[in-house]
Amino acid sequence: MEAIKLNTPVADQDIEKLRAGHKVILNGYIYTARDAAHKKMVELLDKGENLPFDPAGQIIYFVGPTPAKPGKVIGSAGPTTSGRMNKYSPAMLKAGLKGMIGKGEMGKEVADALKRYKGAYFVATGGAGALMAKRITDSEVVAYEELGPEAVRRLKVVDFPIIVAQDSHGGNIFVEGMEKYRK
Repeated sequence: MEAIKLNTPVADQDIEKLRAGHKVILNGYIYTARDAAHKKMVELLDKGENLPFDPAGQIIYFVGPTPAKPGKVIGSAGPTTSGRMNKYSPAMLKAGLKGMIGKGEMGKEVADALKRYKGAYFVATGGAGALMAKRITDSEVVAYEELGPEAVRRLKVVDFPIIVAQDSHGGNIFVEGMEKYRK
């Protein structure tokens, strides 16, 4: 199967076409956030306040990049374990987020929210942070600079390779992959 080209911001129609296992080439702007930033953002949502960026149609990359070397846009930018964002992701999806990128499976509460709010969870190759960084052409901190590598950043990505791990229809490569081995 040829990879699906996906541009941000992402619409519901784009998400509905995706199935677990699809290869995707992502282009456009995405945002970064890890645990500490997610905690702050969900606290804002709980208070009825605006996030530091408009989440409508956006994708968050669970990454804490290393500092950029001279002449580079960003340092190594590999995905972090996504399970730590299970408690925050449903609220972010409800606020309009369309996807997250990380590594490892996300929980049932996220799977339910992906179906309810039409979202997708993507995985990127762990251990390939230096290669992923080559697909990032711009990086700017937009919030929580005090968090250092965990600050919220806006990244421009070009031909960023990801895989749909959990889709808006209940598909899950982690479950489906294991079922093949149980037969």
